[in-house]
Amino acid sequence: MSAASPAFSLKPSGQLRRRRLVSRLMESIGWLAALLAVGVLFLVIGSVAVRAWPALSWDFLTQPPALFGQPGGGISSAIVGSALIVALATAMAVPFGVLIAIYLTEFASRRVAQPIQLVLDVLNGVPTIVTGIFVYGLLVIGHGQSAYAGAFALAIVMLPLVSRAAQETLRLVPAALREGSLALGVSRWRSVVGVILPTTFGGILTGAVLAVARAAGETAPLLFTCSIFNPAVSTDVSSALPNIPVLIFTYSEQPDQALHEQAWGAALVLIVFVLLASLTAKALLARSRRKLGR
Repeated sequence: MSAASPAFSLKPSGQLRRRRLVSRLMESIGWLAALLAVGVLFLVIGSVAVRAWPALSWDFLTQPPALFGQPGGGISSAIVGSALIVALATAMAVPFGVLIAIYLTEFASRRVAQPIQLVLDVLNGVPTIVTGIFVYGLLVIGHGQSAYAGAFALAIVMLPLVSRAAQETLRLVPAALREGSLALGVSRWRSVVGVILPTTFGGILTGAVLAVARAAGETAPLLFTCSIFNPAVSTDVSSALPNIPVLIFTYSEQPDQALHEQAWGAALVLIVFVLLASLTAKALLARSRRKLGR
């Protein structure tokens, strides 16, 4: 009996050692994957920054494109146009996306919510070039290209992202908060507007910011809806406006090396915007989680 005891005691020790080795191996693989992802990000940003450096200047950000054959010029008109198009798309997508999320989370039965959620998931997976073709046939043919057509196409891209983010945030609201509001005799819609929405505002805003970052870099929908424009600075949304994604695509196909450098510069501006939007979204999400955790 005593001779068998040492052999019995060594078995768990061997299993424990093996588990620790496997755990350390998987942890190392996880760290390696994370470092690889960060390395790819820095490689992309560094590569774009090196190629964009010759074009970067204050005039590049504040001056409109130069006339054909003239040196210099900037992308101010494209910055203004992209800001207007994305702002219009946000104004279209965010209210509808939040309303859809509220209906699916607070009012719809499971039988009704599941098909609608499936439609949103399918819409999120539709290639953006298909969205561009759809809006081209709906709003461009017979009317011409315009900023609001481009904004409508981007709003379709943003809608499922906003709706999904709002749904996830609404589901984080404690059930006790809903029950307490209803126990006071408040109607369901008053409870949503007065209690739930203010609590989840940070998370909903986070989803909206991430959707804006996604839409700002979309090129395919704008090629069909807002690509034939006057390069001058304009705010007329009834006509096509200059925008950064189409400008990058156009300049990259030109034989002029200076235009290639400006295309890289515009790409860097777009990357910086997306990074700032993502960091803002992360900060808002952390603040929203802290607020819901109280």
